[in-house]
Amino acid sequence: MEPATAAVAEIVCGIAPLDASEQNHIDHTLAWLASTDDIYRRIKPSTPSPHLVSYIALVDPEQRGIYLGLHRKSGLHLPMGGHVEPGEHPRTTALREAAEELGITAELTVIGDRPLMVTSTMTVGDDSHEDMSLWYVARGDRTRKYRLDPDEFDHGRWWDLDPYGIPESDPHLPRFLTKLQAALA
Repeated sequence: MEPATAAVAEIVCGIAPLDASEQNHIDHTLAWLASTDDIYRRIKPSTPSPHLVSYIALVDPEQRGIYLGLHRKSGLHLPMGGHVEPGEHPRTTALREAAEELGITAELTVIGDRPLMVTSTMTVGDDSHEDMSLWYVARGDRTRKYRLDPDEFDHGRWWDLDPYGIPESDPHLPRFLTKLQAALA
């Protein structure tokens, strides 16, 4: 296993699963990592499938909110994030995406600098493919307005940390919010 792939496997092994579903995602991701060293998207939009993604969820832990943007291509309200570039550490990707999509220098101080969750998701649209996503958490301020990258998002807004009160989003966001609330308790 290449060092970069081994580093991702170590990250995934360090994630405590919320439930049996997340354990399945962990096992699936580890099996994928063991089967290939080609974990990065090489050709837009989807080659190879699967490939590695880092989400950066902007969270206000005091005001109990998460900032989601209406993603132009998917039509879903999503955390910021993107594809891990070849040789890039997934945490670096999360921080880069916060700078590119939110215009901020993110602080991974809410729960630490490791991802809270890993998921495997089939994307929507004509170029549907499988994303293996690491979910990082950055500190946000619910009273602040964030300017999203207009090439990626129509607009953004804060939502309560309520797994049942969120808009159409990543299918794993409700479980993420449940896990996040437990981590914040």
